[in-house]
Amino acid sequence: MSKFSRKADSLAQGIRDHVNLGPKITETVKGKLSLGTRILQAGGIQRVFRRSFSFRKGEKLMKAFQCYLSTTAGPIAGLLFVSNKKVAFISDRPLTVSSSDGNFARVPYKLVIPLRNIKSTNEIEHAEKPSKRFMQIVTVDGFEFWFMGFLCYQQCFNYLQTALSQYHKPSTAVCSNKNCTILSSLVVEPETCVQGQG
Repeated sequence: MSKFSRKADSLAQGIRDHVNLGPKITETVKGKLSLGTRILQAGGIQRVFRRSFSFRKGEKLMKAFQCYLSTTAGPIAGLLFVSNKKVAFISDRPLTVSSSDGNFARVPYKLVIPLRNIKSTNEIEHAEKPSKRFMQIVTVDGFEFWFMGFLCYQQCFNYLQTALSQYHKPSTAVCSNKNCTILSSLVVEPETCVQGQG
């Protein structure tokens, strides 16, 4: 199989996985149209990133990827941004949440993980369905974030590994699970450790 065929197969599988994770195909299409409109109105992906998240001096957006964030309420479609300072996620569509006064508001779901707070990243493949791959990010305070349904999974993981390796000194980790296999892992040591934290 040629390199082009493997890339085309990988992209096609990514599209299938991405669409299958959505509740309905119509909802997925609406979300993608909404996302595309937002990107065009903002003037590009760089501006979406800058408007959605605080932006530090010297920070550079490396790449953005369409994917799903796994939550207890189900997967949320959105964009995962990888910069030289942080990993950030914003949902394609706003979520409806209730406020303390009983009203409802529609707000985008946002997640920001500074690279300095990332303890490890794991590339995980489902044992029964090898085409189903997940990316796990574990923070120094023990929180786990799972991303899935990437259109370009390997490219995203490589960008994240590059960002982390430029930010931290890597070491190795060994981990196994009955239902999943860790294909690749990066564990980072915090630059400074304060007694009683971490």
